[in-house]
Amino acid sequence: MNKLSVFVLLLILAACGEEKKEMPKIEWDQEKSTKFNKELAIEEDINIKLFLEQHTSWEMTKTGSGLQYYIYKSGTGETTAQVGDIAQVEMNITLLDGTECYSTKSDEYEEFVIDKSDIETGIQEGIKKLKLGDCAKLIIPSHLAHGLIGDMDKIPPLSTLVVDIKLIGLIVK
Repeated sequence: MNKLSVFVLLLILAACGEEKKEMPKIEWDQEKSTKFNKELAIEEDINIKLFLEQHTSWEMTKTGSGLQYYIYKSGTGETTAQVGDIAQVEMNITLLDGTECYSTKSDEYEEFVIDKSDIETGIQEGIKKLKLGDCAKLIIPSHLAHGLIGDMDKIPPLSTLVVDIKLIGLIVK
């Protein structure tokens, strides 16, 4: 047992004696940041286009922010959701590769105040395009979802989201 203790101690001392490697200094400025963000946006646009080539029946409309939506089933409502209204939705959130991230259970719904909650910006924008009972597909670029860091749980950094959403209730404020 004593020999084992000495051996472990020697291993620890040897490991502590390793030379520390210095991290290379990266000079980062606004120009490099802008270039990096543009390259990310171009790559994400390409991935979205490739995804939509596989879903040709989706008649997407693209907004100025980059959100794409397709209302595939019209509801019975006549009122469009507005800022401050409370939306009750059923939704399924996946990545472009089909990996499911979140989904409401069949007997439940999610509720949030439009533009006054921390739900994804892309979902906030998309829900304002819907009327009560509408079902839609949303393609949400990462900058309207969870951006550079993801949600620290099921959504990785820089992920485009595909949201299948139904507006089942709307409490108008």
